[in-house]
Amino acid sequence: METFIQVLIDGMLSGMVYALVAAGLCLIWGVMDVINFAHGEYLMVAMYVSYWLGFLANVDPLVSTVAAGAFVFALGVLTYKLIIRFTIGKPGLVALLATFGLAMFLKNVCMNLFSPNFRILSGTFLSDKTFHLGGLIFPVPQLTAAILAVIVVGLVYALVSGTRFGWAVQATAMDRDAAELMGIDTERIYVLVFGIGGACVGIAGGIMPSYLAVHPEVGSMFGLIAFICVAMGGFGSIPGAFLAGILVGVVESLAGFYIAPVFKYIAVFGLYLAVVFLRPKGILGW
Repeated sequence: METFIQVLIDGMLSGMVYALVAAGLCLIWGVMDVINFAHGEYLMVAMYVSYWLGFLANVDPLVSTVAAGAFVFALGVLTYKLIIRFTIGKPGLVALLATFGLAMFLKNVCMNLFSPNFRILSGTFLSDKTFHLGGLIFPVPQLTAAILAVIVVGLVYALVSGTRFGWAVQATAMDRDAAELMGIDTERIYVLVFGIGGACVGIAGGIMPSYLAVHPEVGSMFGLIAFICVAMGGFGSIPGAFLAGILVGVVESLAGFYIAPVFKYIAVFGLYLAVVFLRPKGILGW
């Protein structure tokens, strides 16, 4: 029983980080109806920012995660200004293909600049630390990342649901033309939404070098899992994406431990298919 609880805890810690990555994608997709295929590569870029700040300037990921979030916020704004705004109002495939091209560009730039090698940031403040509660073990880097994820997702949800800016975001998502007639600057809303969505994944990527190796392909699976979480949770539902992220993390952990590591993603995709078959709108979709 203790082993089962340990595996469950490990899955929940991973799932909360998945939820933070998914929350950024959920915000962009729900408000703008744009599929950002480069979302996973945003995470990869954030990890490299955090890694190089740690390697060159000895800045711990606990601090550099702020810089990584700010960097990817700026990258998100730049992406909107240079690419996405020209796809608004066009078929969804246009934005998908444009961001797919951006994903390939970012991945290949990092591969050429930093090589395909795995890089590990050693000697961080959190690395190799564990917290024991009874017979249960909590890896401190993953625990810190999970707590940070809960805080950031909570702040984003509070921003969207309980502030004037959030109400403007919701109005823009429902009907852009009507929102503009009410005096809302929808272009500014789109820019900030894309930036905030990028910042979410940037913060997640910034803390990850505490326990995860950095390489150009690291964001691919995280990006795919983020898409699964958004679809499972319900398009545009941040609580739904959060719940789906935890479910994905738990199923991945249980399948990887009790069946075999090679089956963990099969179990995740099986869960996704089951949810969308039983409830096509997602867990909390409307």
